[in-house]
Amino acid sequence: MRYTLRQLQVFITIAHSQNLTRAADQLAMSQSAASSALKDFEHQFGVQLFDRAGKRLQLNEQGRLVRPKAEALLAQAQDFEQTLLRHAEAGPLNVGATLSIGNYLAVGMMAQYMTAHPDATVRLDVANTRQIADKVLNYELDIGLIEGELNHPDLDIIPWRRDELALFCHPHDALAQKQQQQGFLTDEDLRSARWILREAGSGTRQAFDRALHGLLPELHVTLELQHTEAIKRAVEAGLGIGCLSLITLGDAFKRGSLIRLSVPQRDFSRQLYLIVHKQKYRSAGINAWIEMCRPDA
Repeated sequence: MRYTLRQLQVFITIAHSQNLTRAADQLAMSQSAASSALKDFEHQFGVQLFDRAGKRLQLNEQGRLVRPKAEALLAQAQDFEQTLLRHAEAGPLNVGATLSIGNYLAVGMMAQYMTAHPDATVRLDVANTRQIADKVLNYELDIGLIEGELNHPDLDIIPWRRDELALFCHPHDALAQKQQQQGFLTDEDLRSARWILREAGSGTRQAFDRALHGLLPELHVTLELQHTEAIKRAVEAGLGIGCLSLITLGDAFKRGSLIRLSVPQRDFSRQLYLIVHKQKYRSAGINAWIEMCRPDA
């Protein structure tokens, strides 16, 4: 065999970081050792896998072509190593989740997974839908749990579970009083509101924009925030009304610090998804996580 697993590891780590120094640090190697491993790897096959621009190494066309196979091969080797060392079917897993899922669902899922596979570890990365998808595409995450809808030729997008957004406000907000009188809010009421919303690129914002199609240019968006808790605190402070997943609002509704607003003419239901890179090796851990997420599991 004309290459080593260490050379594959160096190649893949540089592809992730696009920087030789950072890759060497991650691999606990000297920069010269990492550079030599990459040069030897390229020289043995007479190829150049990166375009060099100072310290930045950008995958070229040849590098992008071989990367999926290198990622899959190294993942298989790591999976095999875990089986030998731990006698475990499922090894370490890197999971990404969007904010609502990460803060309210993912920890319970991790506990369920680690109970079923005591020798396995799970690392959780929380970000918005766009960022999670980018990390799955860059092989930084094994699997993503997302709220937003997306299409990408390199991703397997697997329907997971249904969810629903809810509009909410402070109990003394004028719209709360209006709802008491009318029983629901009209589109005209929504036009008059001050809105506190998630940022563009988040799955929650995507679902909100879809639900309020036709009204968006007329809405007064006061704040755009990246975190669900910040949005809830701002609404509790009387700064406006918000829209978040029901899974994030249960405790606040029970306490009475926030109340749900009824908008029957608008559809706030949505689908949550699992995403996996199509060319990524499906380890026992990935398959076990997907199986755990099936509705009948």
